[in-house]
Amino acid sequence: MNAIHVTAAVNGDPVEFLCQPDETLLDVLRDRLGLTGTKEGCGTGDCGACSVTLDGRLVCACLVMGAEAEGRQIGTIEGMADGEALHPLQKKFLEHAALQCGICTPGFLVAAKALLEKNPDPTEEEVRYWLAGNLCRCTGYDKIIRAVMAAAEDMRKANS
Repeated sequence: MNAIHVTAAVNGDPVEFLCQPDETLLDVLRDRLGLTGTKEGCGTGDCGACSVTLDGRLVCACLVMGAEAEGRQIGTIEGMADGEALHPLQKKFLEHAALQCGICTPGFLVAAKALLEKNPDPTEEEVRYWLAGNLCRCTGYDKIIRAVMAAAEDMRKANS
């Protein structure tokens, strides 16, 4: 197969890569661009471990072809922190012990960030609904929900 040349932006930085027509965005991010924070959990879009944003929309990178990234803005877990300064969600995940093995954590963080960008004051029910596409086998979800709710509160206070 002939490789496809793609120009996009990842976490605000311009990137170019060659990919095969059947190569997923997940594979491109990990194998071609060295951004290994995005994890493969299931490869079928069922677990959310590979959650990224594509032009601001939350997607499973395992279900998007790399060639579809042409001209698009991609947001990954690597773009959450500001240098050494963690994003409020990352801080709250640590404070609330909302992570264990770490496979699902990047996807939860990216998904939660996408939620809070759309709705900075979600109810617990809205957080649970939004994160329903992200699966975790270790934490039991309560700590994750508490961390997202606490981060939302801190972010609202910081913006007021």
